[in-house]
Amino acid sequence: MNLPNSITLIRIASIPLLIWILSSSRFSSVTGEKELIASIVFIAAAITDGIDGYLARKRNQITTMGILLDPIADKLLIAAAFVVLVQLNPALVPAWVAIVVIGREFLVSGLRSIAASEGFTIEASNLGKLKMFVQIVSVVAVILDHRWREWPVYGRYIFPIHWIAYVSIWFMVCVSLVSAIDYFVAFWSKIERRVEKRRRRAFILSRRRKPAPAPPQADRDVAAST
Repeated sequence: MNLPNSITLIRIASIPLLIWILSSSRFSSVTGEKELIASIVFIAAAITDGIDGYLARKRNQITTMGILLDPIADKLLIAAAFVVLVQLNPALVPAWVAIVVIGREFLVSGLRSIAASEGFTIEASNLGKLKMFVQIVSVVAVILDHRWREWPVYGRYIFPIHWIAYVSIWFMVCVSLVSAIDYFVAFWSKIERRVEKRRRRAFILSRRRKPAPAPPQADRDVAAST
């Protein structure tokens, strides 16, 4: 077990911890203890997503296990967070939002699995990376909004947590849908080229295997007479 894979497993282990913190009555929401601890755990888990990938590339420790676990850990973290947020703050995260987010993750995972079986990969797009960043911001903002709608910053200036959470959730939904379409278009173009190559290859092989034409009737008569 190398270091990058260990960090990925830590991210997976943080998922039940995050669920327990947000669902348990052991931590108080009156003082904001629950929201602050949950936000710290989620941010730390999200940061490990970049750390394990960086270490794997730098140390040349990219393994099959890491390739398998890393996207699973990301999707489990996001899915668990939004499922809990539906219960924690349903005004900002209704059930359909969680369905869109989780459904998008399953769709992209399915496309990547099919692509891998066909011998090509679908690389993460800039929209996908933006989606991940917006998801982190929206999850943290919604968690904090459960206790604070705004934070005083300096004098009459405030930090509008509620509006940041509201805007980021809707922006995240839009980016998730657009990035899913982007992945699907990339997948379809590659799979279509792959199918076209197979058709051309099958056509060429069929022409090569075409039987030789029969000799003319006169030649057959001569051969028969001999």
